[in-house]
Amino acid sequence: MYNGIVSDGRPIVWMGSSLKDLRGFPTEVRRAVGQALFSPQQGDKDPAAKPLRGFGAASLLEIVANYRGDTWRTVYTVRYADAVYVVHAFQKKSKRGIGTPQKELEVIRLRLAEIERIRRSSQN
Repeated sequence: MYNGIVSDGRPIVWMGSSLKDLRGFPTEVRRAVGQALFSPQQGDKDPAAKPLRGFGAASLLEIVANYRGDTWRTVYTVRYADAVYVVHAFQKKSKRGIGTPQKELEVIRLRLAEIERIRRSSQN
């Protein structure tokens, strides 16, 4: 986990390999994701961010960036006022449907559980 520091606004907390994975995205996609993540740091919602289906709350959002026929996704949560948690960043490789692959959903669930564990232990 890496904590990004910002001078004004909420810091970004990168869960698991999300920062490393994002760094592997094409430059244009990284720029788009960076711009979209700046908004929640300032307390806003970027137009590129949409609620991730299947998690029941609008506090889990995804940024979808299409580039040269490929789709890149970054999932983050604004559930907590003290930070923006980037949960997962990945390239969608499945050509069947527009839904998020089950394997990626499992990574998201595990990392959300990890955020909960971290937050509980820091409150004690």
